[in-house]
Amino acid sequence: MRKGNISPNTYTYNALLSACAKNARWKDALSLLEMCHQEPGVKPDVISYTHAIRACARGGNTKRALALLEE
Repeated sequence: MRKGNISPNTYTYNALLSACAKNARWKDALSLLEMCHQEPGVKPDVISYTHAIRACARGGNTKRALALLEE
């Protein structure tokens, strides 16, 4: 996307986070959530956190899933 001079937004990150959640890729989901926080003009929403929590739970990292609930 950046090669095409297109900036990602919350919807873009949510689509990627959803894919991570469906495939239990919790490390990727946490990385994307952090990138979302650092992206200018982009703010993760409740859907972003839901997908990240699902990815952690499905990937067996319930401790991190619970920590995300508290954020």
